[in-house]
Amino acid sequence: MCTSCGCGIDDANLEGKPAVEGGRTHTHADGTVHSHEHAHAPGVDARRRVQIEQDILAKNNAYAAQNRQSLGERGIFALNLVSSPGSGKTALLCKTIARLQQQPVAVIVGDQQTSQDADRIRATGAPAIQINTGKGCHLDAHMVGHALEQLNPAQGALLLIENVGNLVCPAAFDLGEAHKVVILSVTEGEDKPIKYPDMFRAASLMLLNKTDLLPHLDYDLAAAIGFAHRVKPDLRVICVSARSGEGMDEWLEFLHGGVAAARAAQRETVAGLKRRIAELEAQASGRLT
Repeated sequence: MCTSCGCGIDDANLEGKPAVEGGRTHTHADGTVHSHEHAHAPGVDARRRVQIEQDILAKNNAYAAQNRQSLGERGIFALNLVSSPGSGKTALLCKTIARLQQQPVAVIVGDQQTSQDADRIRATGAPAIQINTGKGCHLDAHMVGHALEQLNPAQGALLLIENVGNLVCPAAFDLGEAHKVVILSVTEGEDKPIKYPDMFRAASLMLLNKTDLLPHLDYDLAAAIGFAHRVKPDLRVICVSARSGEGMDEWLEFLHGGVAAARAAQRETVAGLKRRIAELEAQASGRLT
């Protein structure tokens, strides 16, 4: 997997700007400087490779924790959408945004090259930013953190992160999202979940997409769902079609529920901070008297 090969993270760029300034280090808006030493493992022994993987994932998880805290403070519900190439992620996102109406939405799109998917998202009226990963095969939390700084989603927004089409590497990389949502289309094999179990195990929801094509395919829907539940028995499954609208109401209900929960958690955090400040002020007042 890419945590051991060093898959071209230094080639990533954010809307034409290097995601790794100078190839190795860059400075955040708060003045902190981070390095991007991306170790390459070919030729090293197994113990060293494990250590490299652990180091890379530990750094990523630290950035993901920062993203998650920032998103939580703003009441933003974030989803990491993962799938094979061609599963219909972008078309489904466009239909989803069109039906969300008054809900603020922001989108981060990951691809190795081009901004075509981000352009399609922007055409819906939603703000979107493209991350091109170059030789890289996934988004990481540091890239997403930079995109968030530039995108600046509204308070209480829904953030949809369309990851690079890949059912392997994105499973290992936390971006700070509330959930991974794996999209499997009926034009793929029913056995994808057991071929790529890490991805389906990491997901909270599977969208079984392009169901409008079922009358024209020899596809066993029950088998696909059964394979997914073999990997993760409690994986929620929604059958959807951006073309026919099947399953869209249930998918939107999931999104609205997540947004409401994120906003409620933000309000509870603010209320807790206010209570704590009041307690400290009362203690200080008591000492002064």
